[in-house]
Amino acid sequence: MTAFLRAPLCPAGHLPLKGGDWLSFLLSQIFNVARLATRSELPISPLEGEMSGRTEGGATEREPRRLAAIFLSALIGLILAAPASAAKIDDQFRAWLQNDLWPEAKAKDISEKTFDAAFDDVKPNLELPDLVMPGKKATTPQKQHQAEFGSPGAYFAEKTVRAVTAGGRTREAANARTLAAIEKRYGVPGEVLLAIWGRETGFGAAKMPYDAFEVLGTKAFMSTRKEFFRTELLAALEIVQRGLAPVGAMKSSWAGALGQPQFMPTSFLKHAVDFDGDGRADIWNSVPDTLASIANYLVHYGWVKGRGWGFEVTVPESVSCSLEGPDQGKRISEWVAMGIKRVGGKAFPASELKKEGFLLMPAGRSGPAFIVTPNFYVLKEYNTSDLYALFIGHGADRIANGDSNFSGSWGAVGGLHRSDIAALQRALEAKGYDVGSADGLPGFKTRRSIGKWQAKNGQAATCFPDADLVATLK
Repeated sequence: MTAFLRAPLCPAGHLPLKGGDWLSFLLSQIFNVARLATRSELPISPLEGEMSGRTEGGATEREPRRLAAIFLSALIGLILAAPASAAKIDDQFRAWLQNDLWPEAKAKDISEKTFDAAFDDVKPNLELPDLVMPGKKATTPQKQHQAEFGSPGAYFAEKTVRAVTAGGRTREAANARTLAAIEKRYGVPGEVLLAIWGRETGFGAAKMPYDAFEVLGTKAFMSTRKEFFRTELLAALEIVQRGLAPVGAMKSSWAGALGQPQFMPTSFLKHAVDFDGDGRADIWNSVPDTLASIANYLVHYGWVKGRGWGFEVTVPESVSCSLEGPDQGKRISEWVAMGIKRVGGKAFPASELKKEGFLLMPAGRSGPAFIVTPNFYVLKEYNTSDLYALFIGHGADRIANGDSNFSGSWGAVGGLHRSDIAALQRALEAKGYDVGSADGLPGFKTRRSIGKWQAKNGQAATCFPDADLVATLK
């Protein structure tokens, strides 16, 4: 418990500027201001009265120098405060590791050697998203960091989809025996596993640039979801403690996800599989282990063997978009009786008609619509985004049957800030609507609440946020 406490603190809490030291850069700016301040003809900004070269209105030659001195003092204050502030956070982080996290880790049989190795020279990464600085309150960020939460149509850019589908077909042939063996054991089609593998890490080609203990440690210490990341951090320590992976292999995404299937540490402990028979579950280097681990994960969350994920449909105006959601399922035959049809004139398989299906309209009336099966929501357990699950289902279909796009088109929706959508959600909550949570993400509860509010107020239900709606309800 002493080794990591001796690690030197980063003076500024971030990487140096490219092309030179950050302090030298700021000092150069101060020098430039000081040089200008010595020039008696330094003009007053035209925005301050168009008084360049004049002394009316109390402006004198000394005024620019006085303003420059104030500016210099402010810059110097920033220089002195920035490293002190970062160092203070580093100190708080180290104290948190020693006094808060270590006792719990020790109680979970994590050794001091493992703990010290994991946090050796680790400092908070203040560049990560969704952080809350010590002493500050959490706020809804304006922008979103994951593509799943942006404009729906952009998520299905053909270049992105085709990279997964073309790569999937290539790997389907190369791994045919492995995929067949996995499907026989778990009941999950190979094309689904390939779509997830391709989407998560480009079939293992994506490099994980972060130290998992840096990411998880930072987020457990100062993120908006401390408890979630604390659990994941302790699970990461357990992975190392049990010899399932060395500290050096624990590289992750910015969210702390590991390996080719991008498992969080708790998911690794629960679902990682040794399918190649070498005695260890290796989701970093083994393709069979990676694919079987994904299948095992999906089965754990209820994958139904023999059913697909869903069907693209057309929804008549007589069917409200507010009927969307996994808690409003009907037999597919009932949806058909309401006028919902598969695109392209295809009939629903007879085996599906008596089974439950759910309406999905991820862009409301401004995009394609679907009747999905329970397997869609199993895919959503992998990443809690309707668009992600739809991408995987769509990609799997294209891997198996060839490239063809959705029949419906995505409208020009999206583009709002998360903070705008969060304000809209809070306004709907105040009116008694269930939006799930006011997190700035337009999930199915928010979409259908919008539709219900629109219908109640005599508007055509679109079931998706837009700028006018935000302005009306904020």
